[in-house]
Amino acid sequence: MTRIPRDPTEQSGKRSQGKKPARAAKGGSAQPSEPIIHGAVPPRDVLMRFIAENPDRASKREIAKAFGLKGETRVELKALLKSLEVDGLVEKKRKSLVRPGALPPVTVLDITIRDVDGELIGRPAEWLDDDGVAPAVLIKQSAVAKGKGKAPVGGLGDRVLAKIFPAKERGGPAYTARIIKVLDKRKDAVLGVFRSTPGGGGRLMPIEKRGEEILVDPEFTGNAQDGDLVEVQLSRLGRYGLPRAQIQTVIGSVASEKAISMIAIHAHGIPHVFPERVIEEANAAGPATMAHREDWRSLPLITIDPADAKDHDDAVYAEPDPSEDNPGGVIVTVAIADVSYYVRPKSALDLEALKRGNSVYFPDRVVPMLPERISNDLCSLKEGVDRPALAVRMRFSKEGRKAGHTFHRIMMKSAAKLSYQQAQAAIDGNPDDKTGPILESILKPLWEGYRILTRGRERRQPLELNMPERKIILKPDGTVDRVHVPERLDAHKLIEEMMIQANVAAAETLEQKRQALIYRIHDQPSLAKQESLREFLATLDISLVKGGNMRSNHFNGILAKAEGKPFETMVNEMVLRSQSQAIYSPENIGHFGLNLLKYAHFTSPIRRYADLIVHRALVASLGLGEGGLTPQEEAVLDDIAAEISTFERRAMAAERDTVDRLIAHHLNGRVGEEFDGRVSGVTKAGLFVTLPAYGADGFVPISTLGRDYFIYDEAHQALSGEKTGLGYRLGDPVRVKLVEAVPLAGALRFEMQSEGRKMPTATRSFHKSGRRDRTGARKKPGTRPPRGRR
Repeated sequence: MTRIPRDPTEQSGKRSQGKKPARAAKGGSAQPSEPIIHGAVPPRDVLMRFIAENPDRASKREIAKAFGLKGETRVELKALLKSLEVDGLVEKKRKSLVRPGALPPVTVLDITIRDVDGELIGRPAEWLDDDGVAPAVLIKQSAVAKGKGKAPVGGLGDRVLAKIFPAKERGGPAYTARIIKVLDKRKDAVLGVFRSTPGGGGRLMPIEKRGEEILVDPEFTGNAQDGDLVEVQLSRLGRYGLPRAQIQTVIGSVASEKAISMIAIHAHGIPHVFPERVIEEANAAGPATMAHREDWRSLPLITIDPADAKDHDDAVYAEPDPSEDNPGGVIVTVAIADVSYYVRPKSALDLEALKRGNSVYFPDRVVPMLPERISNDLCSLKEGVDRPALAVRMRFSKEGRKAGHTFHRIMMKSAAKLSYQQAQAAIDGNPDDKTGPILESILKPLWEGYRILTRGRERRQPLELNMPERKIILKPDGTVDRVHVPERLDAHKLIEEMMIQANVAAAETLEQKRQALIYRIHDQPSLAKQESLREFLATLDISLVKGGNMRSNHFNGILAKAEGKPFETMVNEMVLRSQSQAIYSPENIGHFGLNLLKYAHFTSPIRRYADLIVHRALVASLGLGEGGLTPQEEAVLDDIAAEISTFERRAMAAERDTVDRLIAHHLNGRVGEEFDGRVSGVTKAGLFVTLPAYGADGFVPISTLGRDYFIYDEAHQALSGEKTGLGYRLGDPVRVKLVEAVPLAGALRFEMQSEGRKMPTATRSFHKSGRRDRTGARKKPGTRPPRGRR
């Protein structure tokens, strides 16, 4: 996530002026064992403490400034910081260094409880660390914001954007926070499963692990039946006893698919009902005018989307470049729905779109960022209908090098609406009534443009992971029919590459105009993750180059060596795990995975707020009329980037949870059956096993693997038996029995049926010089392993 500019008033003392670097780290820590000399590289413990206590000053430049380092000492500092990275003591996030697992300087928090002193405690809204334990944060509230008048005040159940600071006192939460903005106030509506009780009435069973039961009196049950998923209104929150509620809405049986997606929507706090004022504003919108627009309605742009798509926000066209100075070149035009014309800053539509951040896609429904009047009608590039758009015309040489681009605000009329399969079939020699007439004039030039862009992509060498995406197909009643992997067609790749190039053009233009924007950034893997991957690959006799200057093609070389081998899937998964997460930021560090220096999301403003910001920035910087980015928005781009990065993770988690619950519900009636699976994760506690036929993950506890004592080997990603030498490794095909399915939790538990295989010598070699306990820590020869099941 991103951070906002440092607020010096939030520190306990003034900023160091370079005279006393020993006090550069705030918090009144004990003096270090080694003296600190101004102008000399500080000891490791002092440097670590400074990074921990000054997260907003933890860049190499700020550290050098704080300790008065110049010339050769800056080179020494760089080497020391790199050694800390290699040792896993710090991680590089954007341009700053943080302790592993540390919260970023700006974080979205959910205020969940009060401590014994009545202080509010929050936790990160989305926490992706492997241990799954989100750190607690003490919320500091004051009546007055720093120089900004009245400060925002949060309460229990609120979701807030907060600035994070290390705690000064030990024994409590590791962080404190100052609320920047309240994103979502607590709602009294609660979701749960209704369980009737004899004599009428019943109880609401929570769908969240930390929830509590709620009483429902007989007169407030409505039409709810036992086992229904319901939404209730809290009617009494007493000091003693269970709270009471009145049922407002019966969503349906908890066994239905509709209920499963609603559980995810509620559990992750995803806004799914548009307020009346938002709907009214959307319904009042009319067709766009030709003011400040070029008339491109004669240009035969076409849309290529999934067959079931309802909104069409991008259209494409390609033609040979007639310029004599670009022989064999191509002009690729990408037109994107002009959402910025309809969704103006600070309007009801805008505030609701920012609150959602993005559309969320479930197998049975879409929770859109914008109302249907905007997303599926006025902004959808429908066939044969006038629609406003922002377009970019890009010129490429025959080698795929971009020769230039221009942006235009236009009125267009889509010449055809095609599905990916329909367009591909035409190119493959099977046109239909719609694609036949446009095959020579539109489709073949598009594919020629794609072939030229592919040459540039091959030269650029973005990260090319082979991770098939599974799709759940539902029956008419909403239950799971099957899980399949859609074929990846050239039509998909064509649209993807043209959208990437349009995104690059947007970022380049805005940089050239010195216009603030939100980039899509992706940092290179941390040195600690690189080292873990390097150790793992060494067990497969695959080498990974050392050094901090990694490029995506280094990983592609690894993937190529694994292609066609039994461990291909395993290597792809490990490379994926080594990658950083892409986020939104007003500060650019490039996109590692795509191997691009400048990249911004521009092509999906109907479903992503980041793209809407980029559209507004283009309108403002190029003088294209109304709906441009305002100075007020520019001032809070850090905050917006932090919010939408969190909302993106929220959507991903909700989509994943829904799929897990769907599959668990689908397999609930097959407890006791055996399945073919693959080890997809190895931990100290056991094995995660994926069922490829369903795309579902389940867990095999280490205590159920057998009577042998199993030892976790992180480098080999394996559990191996101490006595037998048999074990399981990441990627191993296995046979498992389903022993438990919990649909509401989306959880599956397996028992291992495969005996395991003989582990490589390297996996068991560490036993010779001393035992290791279950976590892999070395024990002295002759000592017993810790007690517990074996």
